Amino acid sequence: MKKIIIATLLLCWFLIGASEAKSQSRIKDLASIENMDSMPLIGYGLIVGLAGTGDTPRTLFANQTLLNLLDRFGISVDSERIRVKNVAGVMVTAELPPFVKEGQRLDVTISSLGDARSLSGGTLLLTPLIGLDEEVYGVAQGPISLGGFMVESGGVSVSQNHPLVCRIPDGFHVEKTLNYTLADLETFRYALHQADFTTSTRIAEAINRELGREIASPLDPITVEVRVVPDFPGGIMGLIAATEVVSIEPDVKAKVVVNERTGTVVIGGNVKLSNVAVTHGALSISIETVPVISQPGAFSAGKTVTEQVTQIRMQQEGMKINVIPESNNVQDVAAALNSLGVTPRDIISIFQALKETGALQAELIII
Repeated sequence: MKKIIIATLLLCWFLIGASEAKSQSRIKDLASIENMDSMPLIGYGLIVGLAGTGDTPRTLFANQTLLNLLDRFGISVDSERIRVKNVAGVMVTAELPPFVKEGQRLDVTISSLGDARSLSGGTLLLTPLIGLDEEVYGVAQGPISLGGFMVESGGVSVSQNHPLVCRIPDGFHVEKTLNYTLADLETFRYALHQADFTTSTRIAEAINRELGREIASPLDPITVEVRVVPDFPGGIMGLIAATEVVSIEPDVKAKVVVNERTGTVVIGGNVKLSNVAVTHGALSISIETVPVISQPGAFSAGKTVTEQVTQIRMQQEGMKINVIPESNNVQDVAAALNSLGVTPRDIISIFQALKETGALQAELIII
């Protein structure tokens, strides 16, 4: 049992490291430049070439798409007589980076929209992708890459991974780009991925100290504004390159994140425990159904009756009281919990109880 606990809590040790060590991170890893995000793209397309695993005739939009496509090529087909299972209607999505150029290629993700069983072996036909402004930014087309399979025989099917979601590497051809310009900017802003007053202040102080100029100032817990210096070597590109590699020690809240569905426990480096006594015991419950047969006496008019009787058995192991000393770092917390010899799911219950008593000096997040 202790091996399970150690394996679970080792993740905390590797992520947090020793309490004395200072974790330095670059600004580019903690924040991104404001108003220079990628744009999500979406489109509706048709996959062909499936081996009978496509949408059934009940999926009307797939059949209608096929009819419209054939009509554009001058082929007229009666909609009541078309019965194909080698096509599937899909949604195609992609992310358009801020400084991508026309002619570049990007990856696209494809997801089945109807009742197809598998997209394996299919080819996406020419599909335009639109952005939030409803403008077309390019087209996607090509053979899909599934990374899995589904095999059916005699009513039995075997599948690996998810056969209804796939990708096309370099399947999107960019025809229109986002209009981002840097030349006319007088200031630019870093937006922190995690809002924090201390981290925002440290970023501004580190930039000013590294460059030797008072050009950065924190506006709020998530925004740091940097003033563009006209005479900076390399212009604004050089200024951004010089500031984004500046390293600081981010400040994070003390948190314990648990996932009750998977039994995962992640303990932050600033988590502390006050002196507390913990009682832990294991209760085992087993429920069995036993048939009981009742027979009538000899030469009587009765009949044999069978009844199911449920028996409940409970067994409780010896209770024990453990005193957890005051802990100042994640290693002490892990060692204290490991000394109890409990499973990860029991640790979740213990953390919930510690939070209720006020002994856990951290935010408890249950996902």
